[in-house]
Amino acid sequence: VQLQASGGGLVQAGGSLRLSCAASGDIAAIDAMGWYRQAPGKQRELVARITRGGSTNYADSVKGRFTISRGNAKDTVYLQMNSLRPEDAAVFYCNAEEFAGYRLLNYWGQGTQVTVSS
Repeated sequence: VQLQASGGGLVQAGGSLRLSCAASGDIAAIDAMGWYRQAPGKQRELVARITRGGSTNYADSVKGRFTISRGNAKDTVYLQMNSLRPEDAAVFYCNAEEFAGYRLLNYWGQGTQVTVSS
């Protein structure tokens, strides 16, 4: 599985951005996709995740502001980010999970920078 992320950029506080992540390869093996972010000096953290069945979960800090969704072909995942705050600034990474027997395989896309000016 390969992941290609796009959509980062610079936005003013209160603004919006939409991130996209296109998956290729063995898409049928993907059980969940999500977005993580990592700010300087901080650990990578889960932002939002969507499972094969469509269940979603979000970090508390983004609930009500961010929405994760999938394209019709299930090979693309989006993260709509509204009401952005300076503390949302980070490198955002697309992630795909594959439950292969007893193993959890994680795939990562390249990061995309999100900068929020105050």
